[in-house]
Amino acid sequence: MAFIMTRINVGDFDAWKQSFDKDLPRARETAKGYRLFRNLEDPGEVFVQVEFTTSADAQTARDRLRSSGVLKRFADTSGPSVVEEVESVRR
Repeated sequence: MAFIMTRINVGDFDAWKQSFDKDLPRARETAKGYRLFRNLEDPGEVFVQVEFTTSADAQTARDRLRSSGVLKRFADTSGPSVVEEVESVRR
């Protein structure tokens, strides 16, 4: 299992979400699912976690996202990074 993690300041979350849902770069085409997180103090700051079965699928999705240019619209972005989970604890 592998993930793409991205942090981005989108400004207007509702407007960004409409574009995100369209997935024009097809970055989530082979994804198992995704999770969105918003900063409570700055609702325009969004963390995106997209889950894939394989690291190869995640890398392909990351490459599609990068080459699409959609992230270049935002000055404040970190990622997309392909990561793997090394530990999970739930209480």
